Amino acid sequence: MSTSELRFSGLRAQALHIPFTTTFRHASAARAETASVWVELLDRDGRVIGRGESCPRPYVTGETIESAIAFLHRSTADLSRDVVSLESLRGWVSTRAGDIDRNPAAWCAAELAILDALGASSGVTVEALLGLPPLTKAFRYTAVVGDEDPEAFHALVRRYAALGFADFKVKLSGDVERDRQKLSAFSAFADRDLRVRGDANNVWKTLDEACEALDRLGFDWFALEEPLEAGSYSALAALGNELGCRIVLDESLTRREQLATLTGLPGQWIVNVRVSKMGGLLRSMAVIEEAKRRGVGIVVGAQVGETSLLTRAGLTAAHAAGESLVAQEGAFGTHLLRADVCDPPLMFGAAGVLDPAGFPTLTAAGLGPFSPDPAWLR
Repeated sequence: MSTSELRFSGLRAQALHIPFTTTFRHASAARAETASVWVELLDRDGRVIGRGESCPRPYVTGETIESAIAFLHRSTADLSRDVVSLESLRGWVSTRAGDIDRNPAAWCAAELAILDALGASSGVTVEALLGLPPLTKAFRYTAVVGDEDPEAFHALVRRYAALGFADFKVKLSGDVERDRQKLSAFSAFADRDLRVRGDANNVWKTLDEACEALDRLGFDWFALEEPLEAGSYSALAALGNELGCRIVLDESLTRREQLATLTGLPGQWIVNVRVSKMGGLLRSMAVIEEAKRRGVGIVVGAQVGETSLLTRAGLTAAHAAGESLVAQEGAFGTHLLRADVCDPPLMFGAAGVLDPAGFPTLTAAGLGPFSPDPAWLR
């Protein structure tokens, strides 16, 4: 759709720190607060006209909060001169692909702020801006359980199951005995049709090492995410065949072009599309469209500690995935954060369901009204 011309003087990028209600652990990190970049797009009078967020992760994209903010400061002058419409934004994403490949999370925050401003200036939601129909169907989220000690892990599984969750993602430590004790939590629900996928965060170095450890675990996986070093496509395909489960690519797939390098049957693969990791919503949607074309499954994932703004962007991505959507992660809101950037927070309820009808924010122009407490920004 055509949009009104956008004019902005620059952007303000700051680190966003919101405490968690509990520490979240996995094989690569432990977090007790958000580690995000918050971007505000400014008009020529210094007023905020768009907001964006991203989660730089050294072990995912090679970025830090500091490097992301530095990239945004370097890019501000060119962006404010060159990007005035959705078409020119798409052009920027295409011509600056190399820069975005090296700074995907940094760019994500800027792009979301620009999309927010474009939608707001035209009075349309981000879905309408991007040519998608309105959000109407309910979204069902996955229960994500971190690498807790076995007792805490069991308690979380029981809590999620009592709330009606049927889809689980569990973080593996690589310590077989510890992981076996954790996974025994699911034996209490053998009569329920639960679907469990494991996320190993690249913990095993070789195919043989992974096969041995997973054989000792003896668990019936729906899918395994990143069990080996990132990009080990042939070994990952072999592991999936050996275990009879699907393989989820996260760190191993960050660009649309990489889908062409996958071996084996397309249905064996699932790509985890995290908007921050992919380098924004436009690139996420390009990966989604190519995955759909190739018959590859899609998980719309999330970084630990996302606020409702990135949840909002993830809803657009999941909406675009349509019938190819295998699972959806995130929308934790104040289940994890001590506070969020909108009220009510965009977060799942019973059984992991987020019904758009219950969130007026989702019909607002742009991405919606989001504003962090200034005390969280530095």
